[in-house]
Amino acid sequence: MNMKGILLVNLGSPESPNPKDVKKYLGEFLMDERVIDVPLWARTLLVKGIILNTRPKASAAAYQKIWWEEGSPLIVISERLQEKVQQKVEDYPVALAMRYGTMTIKKGLQELVDKGVNEVLLFPLYPQFAMATTETIVVLAEEIRKQHFPSIKITDFPAFYNKPDYIEVLSASVSKHLENHPFEHLLFSYHGVPERHIFKSDVTKSHCKIDKSCCVTPSKAHEYCYKHQCLEVTRLVAEKLQLEPGSYSTSFQSRLGFDPWLLPYTDRTIERLGKQGIKNMAIVTPAFVSDCLETLEEIAMEGQEIFHEIGGENFTTVPCLNDDEAWVNLLAKWIKNWAEPSIAELI
Repeated sequence: MNMKGILLVNLGSPESPNPKDVKKYLGEFLMDERVIDVPLWARTLLVKGIILNTRPKASAAAYQKIWWEEGSPLIVISERLQEKVQQKVEDYPVALAMRYGTMTIKKGLQELVDKGVNEVLLFPLYPQFAMATTETIVVLAEEIRKQHFPSIKITDFPAFYNKPDYIEVLSASVSKHLENHPFEHLLFSYHGVPERHIFKSDVTKSHCKIDKSCCVTPSKAHEYCYKHQCLEVTRLVAEKLQLEPGSYSTSFQSRLGFDPWLLPYTDRTIERLGKQGIKNMAIVTPAFVSDCLETLEEIAMEGQEIFHEIGGENFTTVPCLNDDEAWVNLLAKWIKNWAEPSIAELI
């Protein structure tokens, strides 16, 4: 007899904003071969020889700016989401794990197995597919399953960037948070990735060219193309909100190193918009479902500072979906559709 359960997986967080804990977290994160995808010797030299000797102190200072009394915002928000989803799907245990840090995927799977679960819906909390997010979670979960839980079955929930009900929930959230904040320009800022990740994820090995045409030309490559999926979210939300052409755009944040990353960069886009005379702008970050360092510090603080320095006046950030009731209800719906396919059409 099958007992089904759900494992929600998010990115992770340091245990504290202390430089020592941040260094430990960054070491695990950046040594992931799907995050910095270079040979082990080069990755070790870069991460352990350079980054971990220079970056932890600055990153710790950034974490200290956004740290909540209850702990890491990402962890706290994810826990709230888990609890609310569990209330909606009472018949199916819902566990929470992080790809990096102490809340491991192994612990999450063990929690479900201890409750009798033998069929797991693995749910990476990322709307778009990327090597450094969805893929690394799926690959690690399968390795752990084979080694520690060979009798359970894992089903991966696919990227949901273009699901109509997700676009509806995201658009409603954007509209709700901007109704009292008039804006001239809405910037959709997504986490950046190196351009080589786009080429590596191209299952056709020929479609992706990172130009202005391939992302809008139908292809099997789009199932795993992060850039296409980001641009689609922007297009679909703009269409849903009936945004005028020129009143919105897409950019990419959080670049690392000197290799080519997806363009345009968010910080430079904010600066450019300010120089063009935009006085009221808003930013939404649809690569994340939970507010974190990249949204609370990099965008809401650093982004706002850039905009004001260049002459901008009103800078509005749209919160992530976090534990919004509509988002909770949507997750519960998708879970029930998976767990009870016979009633999926009735939901």
